[in-house]
Amino acid sequence: MSQRFKLVEYEDAGPEVKLIYEETMKEMGIPFVLNWFKCQGNNPTVLRGNWEKLRNTMLRGSVPFVLKQLIIYNISNLKGCDYCAQAHGIIADSLGKTLTGENDLRLTNNLDSSYIPSSYRKAISIVTRCALAPRSTTDEDFEELRDEGFSLEEVQELMALADLTNMVNTIADISGIKIDNELMEPK
Repeated sequence: MSQRFKLVEYEDAGPEVKLIYEETMKEMGIPFVLNWFKCQGNNPTVLRGNWEKLRNTMLRGSVPFVLKQLIIYNISNLKGCDYCAQAHGIIADSLGKTLTGENDLRLTNNLDSSYIPSSYRKAISIVTRCALAPRSTTDEDFEELRDEGFSLEEVQELMALADLTNMVNTIADISGIKIDNELMEPK
């Protein structure tokens, strides 16, 4: 349990928070509420705003979900956000078969692997650097992503992941949440 923010369980949540929790479970395809949402359950306004940002940046759009997860994992890992690195690493690794055709290959063990398309590796590198040092972002970064075949819309989506990941890392670190037991259970 978080020492800073009370984790509001589904059964203890008010109607507005319960509705948001239900949206998160349905849209993320999981049967439980993540601790990241529970730690915000005391404030429906904050929870709603952060859920909308996460939903629109991570779950929607045209950039492949596996790429988004690899980017969020990499940024979180380098920033030392244990909760986000573990959660998004688990998700990214579970999606590895979409790139590798293999069930047990962990993409997060080697982000330079030839299993990961070169355009993905380039996006992971650029977006990670932009998240860690936003002022180092250059016009060439945008050109490189375009040269890799990403549309202008996708480039904006990729760059929005830098912002999203900094937000989710900050909330996870400030709140002191621990990884969800449900994510750690073998599938």
